[in-house]
Amino acid sequence: MALFEAPVKKNVPLGVFLIRKNLITERDIDTALAYQKEHPEKRIGEIFHTLNLCSDDELLKALAERLGCKHVILPKNTFEKFNCVDFIPLDTMRQNKVIPFGYTDKNKTTLMVAFANPENENVKRRIELILKSKGLNMEVYITFASYIDAAFAELDKQSGKGTEYVVEGQDTTQLVDNIIRSAMNKRASDIHFEPMENRMRIRFRIDGDLIEVTSIDKSKMDYIVGRLKAISNMHQEKKTNQDGEITSYADFNIRVSCQKNIYGEKFVLRLLRKNSNIKGLFELGFPNDDEIIRKSFDRRNCIAMVAAPTGEGKTTTLYSVMKFLSKPSINITTIEDPVEIRVPGLNQVEVSPNSSFADNLRTILRQDPDIILVGEIRDKETAEIAVQAGQTGHFVLSTIHTVDAIEAITRLKKLGISSYDIGSVLATVIAQRLVRRLCPKCRQERDFTDEEKKEFETIGKRYDHKYDLTGKKTYSAVGCEYCNNTGYYERIACVEILNMNDELKDLITDDKPIHEIRRAAYAAGYKPLVVDAFQKVLDGITNLEEVKKKLAY
Repeated sequence: MALFEAPVKKNVPLGVFLIRKNLITERDIDTALAYQKEHPEKRIGEIFHTLNLCSDDELLKALAERLGCKHVILPKNTFEKFNCVDFIPLDTMRQNKVIPFGYTDKNKTTLMVAFANPENENVKRRIELILKSKGLNMEVYITFASYIDAAFAELDKQSGKGTEYVVEGQDTTQLVDNIIRSAMNKRASDIHFEPMENRMRIRFRIDGDLIEVTSIDKSKMDYIVGRLKAISNMHQEKKTNQDGEITSYADFNIRVSCQKNIYGEKFVLRLLRKNSNIKGLFELGFPNDDEIIRKSFDRRNCIAMVAAPTGEGKTTTLYSVMKFLSKPSINITTIEDPVEIRVPGLNQVEVSPNSSFADNLRTILRQDPDIILVGEIRDKETAEIAVQAGQTGHFVLSTIHTVDAIEAITRLKKLGISSYDIGSVLATVIAQRLVRRLCPKCRQERDFTDEEKKEFETIGKRYDHKYDLTGKKTYSAVGCEYCNNTGYYERIACVEILNMNDELKDLITDDKPIHEIRRAAYAAGYKPLVVDAFQKVLDGITNLEEVKKKLAY
């Protein structure tokens, strides 16, 4: 059969064709069409398979007959002895939903390739050209997308079996893909490809810490750089700072930054999981008290801010607040740079080179919002418009870079916002730091030392907080395979909450010194970050070694 042989019965609607084959009924078609309204990205043939409306083998056979190709149900373990990435790059296979699964002949001149959508002539020609460049012909097969996804999962599982950081014996495509997939499996947030004098160092950032995982010989560095530029749509010939994006991995968007240094070009890949589950505020480490959360966030005509340095989970907290506040009767609009998680029910706007936070915020004010999330207040113009929005009936949520909650007041003043406007509109500031959670599988229980007990006593007296250590134990970090031998697994937020009362608002409006505002906040019940951090040590979530590393007290 010729590769692009004309389909035999393609002019007949698929549903009619399958009814004539006695594979489905008219009621089945109605069921499938109703399902497709809720899942418009699904093709109708795939839906018949998903809903199990007829035999997979018979359905694929009929689809193949209609399209003039062959069909295959990909068996498990197909790829234990057949390395499909030898023929087509894995990112290309994922993007186009295709996968080679064997040869048609003993001479190994023709490759069998399964397509989720053989009707896409552009995809078929693209794959054919790749194989032609390797001296191979192609025979087209149709299969279900779910079978191809299962095959990719099988490949992912194989790549994680003790070969995650092996660099010898792999071509550049395999090596880069292996490193990226390994980072995903290890829960890394970033991958660093760092050129050095005699090697390229590879490090993963896991739970906030950078861990070196392997190094690559300098002779391979140019090939790695070329591959990274190719898959992130960067200019190959330019050796200047560039930004790009990798979109070929099903569950991740990957932001790529390239910067020239004295030994070559360094790449940092930020791994952003698509449709990530948004944790509730209590899961993140906030007080398990609905009244406190509602007092902080369920508001109108004001601004609430999350304050912390870069990398301390401010955006994650904002998403959790959105989850807490979201309901059908409320119009929530966000301005982000970039949009890291797509959330159903929210109107999310991404900042671009041609539209700043301030530009988008002006437009959003004409979009009848109830709640506005501004990813970051970073300049006077954005701050002024956010204040205006808070003063005209909207609830504005944003982030700001400060060391604690009270310093957010100073930061807004330095941006040019008047003391009157700050006092009138600022309602809540949440400051936070992320500390690593002890690994639940290997942490080792022990008694508090006398020195540690004194630290609890000192902090308790300083901030008028009672810690009861009676019968309490703490834990040492040990390290095991589950936690990458770090002793810690994931992170939790230590938080402080500053809710404005009339006295604080008056002090801010009257432009009183920050130490007077701080003293009044303490009197009103404000507790700094270290108080919550020590409580989390007492609860066995983390330990004092980790708290000392993150907080100065």
